[in-house]
Amino acid sequence: MFAKNLLAALALAVSGSAFAAGDHAHGDDHKPQHGGIVAATHDMDYELVAKPDVITLHLRDHGKPASSQGVSAKLTLLNGTEKSEAVLVPAGDGKLEAKGSFKVAPGTKVVALVTLPGKKAANVRFAVK
Repeated sequence: MFAKNLLAALALAVSGSAFAAGDHAHGDDHKPQHGGIVAATHDMDYELVAKPDVITLHLRDHGKPASSQGVSAKLTLLNGTEKSEAVLVPAGDGKLEAKGSFKVAPGTKVVALVTLPGKKAANVRFAVK
């Protein structure tokens, strides 16, 4: 009985390390590549770069820029009781942008509703540091 349990435990340990290595092999790196804040969903990474005059949302699929063609996104920025919105448009190279005047400061919370072609809309949350 002990040997059977030991073999089962070893099998689980080996399969777990194989899954961890698999994620790394696919390039799933959730670190910022553009100086922003990264949030991950089950299939994509989103990196928000928020500046007072432009907000950019970078899209990554397994560590590589994802096409922004056909993608739509709307941001809601929350600063205490103040709320503002921005519509992002495709800007090439796996990114979406909104230009204008935005109140972004440490503590600003940003909620992005991102719709990728053929997929359910993703609700992605960020907190500006």
